[in-house]
Amino acid sequence: MPAPIRTTRLELIQIDPAGIRHLIAGDRRKAEGVIGLTLPPEFPTADDLAGFLPIQLLRMEAAPDRRDWMARMMVSDSNEAIGHCGFHGPPEVIGRAEIGYTVFTTFRGQGFAKEAARALTAWALEQGEREVYACVAPNNGPSLAIIRALGFKQIGTQEDEVDGLELVFAVRADELR
Repeated sequence: MPAPIRTTRLELIQIDPAGIRHLIAGDRRKAEGVIGLTLPPEFPTADDLAGFLPIQLLRMEAAPDRRDWMARMMVSDSNEAIGHCGFHGPPEVIGRAEIGYTVFTTFRGQGFAKEAARALTAWALEQGEREVYACVAPNNGPSLAIIRALGFKQIGTQEDEVDGLELVFAVRADELR
């Protein structure tokens, strides 16, 4: 298993592919056993099951030595699942280092997404990436506030086949706050 990324209040741990397989199959109890956490009822969502989890699993299976560039759980210092985050996949596979994050409802508004996004971005830059990207729906005010606070600048837009219009942001090491 790739090493966790640690922050002041979080540990960003890899999601084991076996845990993802159990989630996709609908066996929550086995998934929690493999992942080592109790997951909130809101995870996984139908969207997670239809897109995020199968895509991450395929990428993990295709490049097991690059799993550090894939999905992670946000775990609090009290060992609670706060949300999930990570990269869309290895930069050489998806074309760039792109972060994503979701905080479970109970834990929103406490700075966890910003803390995780900063840690992921710093980690990617430490791995030699020149820029880190984030794509956000134009109506997602909280996420827009997070990436702007971290120094990300909008560089364009894109049309995502699942999410529709997204604003594309990037940050370099000297811009990260």
